[in-house]
Amino acid sequence: MVGCVASSATVGNHQLIPAHHHSDNQFNITTIFLSNAIYKTIKMILSRNVSNKKETAKTVPRTSDFNFQDFLSKRDYSGAMTILQFNRTMPEVDLWLAYCYFHAGSYEKALEVYKNIKKNSNEVLLNLACCYFFLGMHEDAEKCISKAEPSPLCTRIQFHLSHKSGDDSKLMEFHKVLEDVVEDQLSLASIHYLRSHYQEAIDIYKKILVTNRDFIALNVYIALCYYKLDFFEVSQEVLNIYLQQFPDSITAINLKACNNFKLYSGKTAEGDIKALNDQSVPSANFGSDLIKHNLVVFRGGEGALQVLPPLIDVIPEARLNLVIYYLKHDDVKEAYELMKDLEPAVPQEYILKGNFNDFDSLNV
Repeated sequence: MVGCVASSATVGNHQLIPAHHHSDNQFNITTIFLSNAIYKTIKMILSRNVSNKKETAKTVPRTSDFNFQDFLSKRDYSGAMTILQFNRTMPEVDLWLAYCYFHAGSYEKALEVYKNIKKNSNEVLLNLACCYFFLGMHEDAEKCISKAEPSPLCTRIQFHLSHKSGDDSKLMEFHKVLEDVVEDQLSLASIHYLRSHYQEAIDIYKKILVTNRDFIALNVYIALCYYKLDFFEVSQEVLNIYLQQFPDSITAINLKACNNFKLYSGKTAEGDIKALNDQSVPSANFGSDLIKHNLVVFRGGEGALQVLPPLIDVIPEARLNLVIYYLKHDDVKEAYELMKDLEPAVPQEYILKGNFNDFDSLNV
């Protein structure tokens, strides 16, 4: 089976691959699509630095009984949304509610809230575009962008839309206007990652960390890149910097499990994932599909037919893992049906696609 991390269980040369993050859309996009109105808050959350609370308190609404800011800093978006739903008098409550939905991964709900906001400001248009982008509705995102005023955020969204559409000329056009600021450089690093230019992405993240030591979450992105370069021990070492301060991070725990899967065994990796069930993790729902997928991989394909089919359009590795499952069980026709329309983009896809070059002539 195939995830973003290879397994020791093989089908010929085909290894199971766990997914190291939820999807390519979500790789550090939340640090790319920043609305100017909430940037100071996101900067605090990205840095995970408690000393920034005084600065952020001026930006984030507070209540007498509960500290909305604390929920955000802990990434407990469910708690934050509860406060918003019961305190509708807070400033810009709908914008904050949509923000929480977005960062909890509920893009459809965030979209609905933004649609119902009466003021059709530039900020709302751009945030709508972000929601459409994450939902894969790229044409709708383009329509919102066409109505928005030019801005750095607008450029970043167009940069990513160009990548998604495969328009390299537009991609380079927007690349040229990116500036040497954190948001633009994070956006550029993300595109490098998505185009498998992992060392280039690492270089950008390390450069940002030199002047922004409190941006601890960037260590997760660097670890992801090292993982993709098969430097699993280095990936784990960098990842531990983040895990020491935030041991409940779904993304970091999953990447740790993927590294251990490559370095040791599926049983070791499964132990990392199971630890999530023993603690209250606010963002657990966000990573539930990812965890289900990877548990199938860590268990050598157990439960594949029940778990993987609904995830084919959610987690890219799910399709590849299901193909490998069918090949292991000699169901070549079902494997071919999943691969025949796939345009390979990564080595695992090319390898699997190559197995079916002569399949059409066999009339199976």
